[in-house]
Amino acid sequence: MVLFGKLITELGIKTPANKFFKQFASELHEVQNVCEKVHHTKLHEGEDWHHTDTVKHWTLIIDGEILTCHESIEEVDEQNKKMIWKIFGGDIEKHYKAFKIILEVTDKVDGTAVTKWTVEYEKINEEVHPPNGWMEYLSKCTRDIDVHISKARVAL
Repeated sequence: MVLFGKLITELGIKTPANKFFKQFASELHEVQNVCEKVHHTKLHEGEDWHHTDTVKHWTLIIDGEILTCHESIEEVDEQNKKMIWKIFGGDIEKHYKAFKIILEVTDKVDGTAVTKWTVEYEKINEEVHPPNGWMEYLSKCTRDIDVHISKARVAL
């Protein structure tokens, strides 16, 4: 009986690591304007999108279905370009007792970067499937953000 799990994906991006990381560390409110699979997001509690005491409400498309959840930032490590979010409430609690998303962005020698997304979870029971749809969602959002930042760089 395995209820705990971890999924990891690494994706190459054209954007330098610091610019990609900045989208999450200080411009998270813009993700809904860039990512196709994000329908809506708003502050649920607090006044600052990037503070660890703030809770955001998200409406997303996962596995072709609209899903709602809350999110709070657990950790921001600017030096290592790493963030950890706790995802809870809404549709998440129907399937998972615990759910975390971890982003790490690393520069490559050629000026591009690699994103590493990790989803750590605890299922409520054995019948719940691993959150593979979340990996697809994170991959699609990574591509959307990479294209958005690349276009902005070209426009300059």
